Amino acid sequence: MSVQAQAASPDLAAIQSLAREDMGAVDALIRRRLASDVVLINQVAEYIVGAGGKRLRPMLLLLAAGALGHRGPDAHQLAAVVEFIHTATLLHDDVVDESDLRRGRRTANAVWGNAASVLVGDFLYSRSFQLMVELDRMEVMRILADTTNRIAEGEVLQLLHVRNPDTDEAAYLRVIERKTAVLFAAATRLGALIAGADATTCDALHDYGLQLGYAFQIADDVLDYASDADTLGKNLGDDLAEGKATLPLIHAMAHADGATRQRLREAIEHGDSDALPEVLDAIRAHDSLGYSRGRAAAYADAAEARLSGLADNPYVAALRGLARYAVSRDH
Repeated sequence: MSVQAQAASPDLAAIQSLAREDMGAVDALIRRRLASDVVLINQVAEYIVGAGGKRLRPMLLLLAAGALGHRGPDAHQLAAVVEFIHTATLLHDDVVDESDLRRGRRTANAVWGNAASVLVGDFLYSRSFQLMVELDRMEVMRILADTTNRIAEGEVLQLLHVRNPDTDEAAYLRVIERKTAVLFAAATRLGALIAGADATTCDALHDYGLQLGYAFQIADDVLDYASDADTLGKNLGDDLAEGKATLPLIHAMAHADGATRQRLREAIEHGDSDALPEVLDAIRAHDSLGYSRGRAAAYADAAEARLSGLADNPYVAALRGLARYAVSRDH
């Protein structure tokens, strides 16, 4: 992509401004449908949903629909479904990872305990299915059921790779596909589907979302070694402490000498956060952050390429801008 074209892509603030009215309707719907007569559900769900975040996944659905000329209550409802699914995965992830910080705040499991977080996550999953059934469209339900199942597979697959120093780039990408990319792809495909797009356009927007998901997650994993806790909203080096071999560390291990490689293997096997300075030295020595950023940029470029068949409008420009944002953000 040319420098001139990059400059023409809207930044995140402009993209959020474009989607603000529809996202306001989504947020209102989320809060209405969170309601339960079980007080703890309301407390935990409101805590995590109220934490904010970029709401990237529901916004992707709205932008994909808008790119094809569609806006309305069905888009809002599906966007809420996507956010409920994502929020449920966050609750479960933080329990599995034993995380205590997300978006600069204590995690729900740190506040209410693991049992409450898991059970409220289950409530959010089931509420998302209630919402999707109300739309009474079998293809919508099929996409979301398949996506949720793939996400669950990704959770288990990631668990198998925890503290596994033999995790290679291919295995890492398989986890990313299921944990992150499939929900991005479902959001953009659903946006196209409810806009009445043909199969080719639905497939193109699905592929855009999938490639964007890869780019976003790789860039996120770079930040775990390149940012700071205040900016990142979580503890720096959390991936190492959790025994997760992400791309920067995988690349460094593949290029390190024997002694350094053994030390990095031990750090992963033991989730040794005290080894973070040595890990950072190895990552710097082999420009593993540069390599990882390059891989993220390649996925972002591939995402943009899938938009080439769409007539240009502000929503398509916003989708292009999100591909740029995914790899240029600092948190």
